Amino acid sequence: MGLENMKMPQLGESVTEGTINTWLVKPGDKVNKYDPIVEVLTDKVNAEVPSSFSGTIKEIFAQEDETVAVGDVICSIETAGDESQVPASNETTNKVTEETVEKTEVSAETSMKTRYSPAVMRLAQENNLDLSNVKGSGKAGRITRKDVERMIANGSQQMSEPEQTEDISVKQPKPVDFSLENGDKEIPVTGVRKAIATNMVRSTTEIPHAWMMIEVDVTNLVKYRNAEKLKFKENEGYSLTYFAFFLSAVAKALKKFPELNSSWAGDKIIQYKDINLSIAVAHEKELFVPVIKNVDEKSIKGIAKEIYQLATKAKNGKLTQEDMSGGTFTVNNTGSFGSVQSMGVINHPQAAILQVESIVKRPVIIDDMFAARDMVNLCLSIDHRILDGVVSGDFMSEVKTYLENVSATTTPIY
Repeated sequence: MGLENMKMPQLGESVTEGTINTWLVKPGDKVNKYDPIVEVLTDKVNAEVPSSFSGTIKEIFAQEDETVAVGDVICSIETAGDESQVPASNETTNKVTEETVEKTEVSAETSMKTRYSPAVMRLAQENNLDLSNVKGSGKAGRITRKDVERMIANGSQQMSEPEQTEDISVKQPKPVDFSLENGDKEIPVTGVRKAIATNMVRSTTEIPHAWMMIEVDVTNLVKYRNAEKLKFKENEGYSLTYFAFFLSAVAKALKKFPELNSSWAGDKIIQYKDINLSIAVAHEKELFVPVIKNVDEKSIKGIAKEIYQLATKAKNGKLTQEDMSGGTFTVNNTGSFGSVQSMGVINHPQAAILQVESIVKRPVIIDDMFAARDMVNLCLSIDHRILDGVVSGDFMSEVKTYLENVSATTTPIY
């Protein structure tokens, strides 16, 4: 008999934690290797995590709605023999740390009380808290992130320093009193929303954003697409969207200006060979960012088909880690909401994000005469550590030139 530990896997690039949504097993249940045992939510993907071992669920350490750092133990499994800790699925556990949990001979209750997750340790250090004075509400008295946040909000936790003089120049700010009035509603920040919030703070904190916008005359594109859309839908079974043309234009421009298809890596810049475009797909109140791979090698039809397939998967909750990983540049179709101008927050660790706004008819001066034209604004946010205005402007000009010259001759759909 042996006791093995299951850890929180890394379910996507730049994902540092996941939220336990639903346990599919309970202590005492027998599981086989590769059986799904828990549903986990992150901002990248919602996934069922498979068991790495065959055996009996001994103990569950992470409760439902609890946010757990990658590499933290979520449960233990009693196995019949000595199984090597091989990830159950490359699709969900390919980045799990190889460190094993240090075994101790102290009682289980004492062990749980002093087993702090990275998230708990980080909060304690940032707020100078003494965790030995915090009462844990988790399994066997384990201190959870919620326990620490509650202590911070109450403002009653003592400083870990034994003495505090009046000469301290930086004081802890008093927590804001969010008292509820009649009709106010308190909505817990959990799951996907919490993960998105964490990544947005990281992106805006780490990346110095710069922004620019150009307007593009897409009158020819609108005429071309309108002439082909009914026949295309009848033959293919899905829509010929404007977005497919925009993705094709971006991919061609990235091929010419690969500087935008890159990431900041501390002391170096990683410039990607493949052009994999992340696209935002919304379903009800959830937002997903799946990826279309090698867009520069695909026809307009091929791109339109993948847009349709990914949107369908998102609607049915079928997106996989593979669907969500590998993005090198993000294109956001903000025009679907009626937006005409917006500044996107870069999808960390990428170098840029392009917002495609609504196509609207506007009066434009051509040869000193007013004409009604179909116009669209394209808004680019860039990581100013990697990119400057010159290469970004050249990239946008290339996208503009492509879109303004769309026709049956220059832009075949098949």
